[in-house]
Amino acid sequence: MSGRFAPRPTRTSVRGGHVVVPGADGGRPAGAVPHQTAGPGRVRTWTPDGPLDLGLVLGPLRRGPGDPTFRTTPDGSVWRTSRTPAGPGTLRVALRGGVARGEAWGPGAEWLLDGLPDLLGAADDPAAFEPRHRLIALARHRRPGLRLVRTGLVMESLIPSVLEQKVTTDEAYRAWRLLVRRFGEPAPGPAPERMYVMPAPRTWALIPSWEWHRAGVDDKRAGTILRAVRVAARLEEGVGFDAEGARRRLELVPGVGPWTSAEVVQRSHGSADAVTVGDLHLPGIVGYALAGDRDADDAVMLELLEPYAGQRHRAARLILLSGRTPPRRTPKMPRTDIGLL
Repeated sequence: MSGRFAPRPTRTSVRGGHVVVPGADGGRPAGAVPHQTAGPGRVRTWTPDGPLDLGLVLGPLRRGPGDPTFRTTPDGSVWRTSRTPAGPGTLRVALRGGVARGEAWGPGAEWLLDGLPDLLGAADDPAAFEPRHRLIALARHRRPGLRLVRTGLVMESLIPSVLEQKVTTDEAYRAWRLLVRRFGEPAPGPAPERMYVMPAPRTWALIPSWEWHRAGVDDKRAGTILRAVRVAARLEEGVGFDAEGARRRLELVPGVGPWTSAEVVQRSHGSADAVTVGDLHLPGIVGYALAGDRDADDAVMLELLEPYAGQRHRAARLILLSGRTPPRRTPKMPRTDIGLL
């Protein structure tokens, strides 16, 4: 938040979705060491039809700086792991001279490369967005490489989103990091050290209660994840629906509400319109940016975003990326580590 306090990343501000990718504009930083690979993977290149910023496009997929499924390296690459329908895979993406190059390893390599264009926003249409506020127009002008990611995977966004329900960012990221490292599997191929693929649904279902507790996850969130992984195949089928259809299916799982389903389809479907309602910070940020109303609630936020119907999520992201947030006037939400209780 801005004001007399030093800015600190929150789950909401991080949702602006920008990570620093060194040298991603096509050049290698001076003195950078090229990534050492143990063996070549399968390769695909794709040329976007406009500006592309890897940090903006893929940033929403990172769950904190220590995310074991996401890494940026000094050579300008973004590495991520996924559990695809074909199995675990590692994907390395780099942008050189306006051309995206994907290299993948593991049983899921072909699946990841097939989905590379959609992952980088090929299905998104930034030109369909028409700014109606000066702040948003300026944010878009400064971020021409913003495209909306589409992973084509539901569970890899659903589980960390459930972990983020009603807790601080640090707590949620710590839980995701500990659980993936403890129960996931090492990333295929020459991935950077300590990268892992998230556990399979059955593995999540078999995590003992004390391990959830040790990771700081309360029974409510753990129970929601356990209910979701039991119907993981049905939830993944939602990728074949439109975003609203996928949200309706997700919300059939007790414990998954509008906040969580929006967070999922923003990533799995590249939804340009799914607004995150029920958030602690977002209504106040949108209200402050567009109307000077830091006390705005969800109803006010949706009213302010109504001119962007069909593109409300993109508008909210641009507001977050603008950096215009209300000065903090209350203490941060306290962190409670149930693993210490």
